[in-house]
Amino acid sequence: MGATKTDNFTQNQNELATFAKALGHPARVAIIEYLMNSDKCITGEIVDIIPLAQATVSQHMKELKQAGLIKGNVEGNAVCYCIDCEKWEEFKKMLNNIFEKLDKPVCC
Repeated sequence: MGATKTDNFTQNQNELATFAKALGHPARVAIIEYLMNSDKCITGEIVDIIPLAQATVSQHMKELKQAGLIKGNVEGNAVCYCIDCEKWEEFKKMLNNIFEKLDKPVCC
């Protein structure tokens, strides 16, 4: 089997791209903002604040969870979502490493 496009890049580069892609839709950004401003796990009320169909919101939640930006725990017949703080710290460090390079002189 041949190499995939992601095989040509570091694990860090692939992970940062996954995080960035997960945040590449305004509905997902709104979901993240809502979860960050909440002091408890969130279940069905996300559908009430995002102006999209429940199935669409569920798909966005799935994307965020697969990227590791949120985590979900099953509580009865509902899933309770919250921010994955450890993953966000990793994401923050990756971005900081990139932005630190901007402090150095550039060629242009």
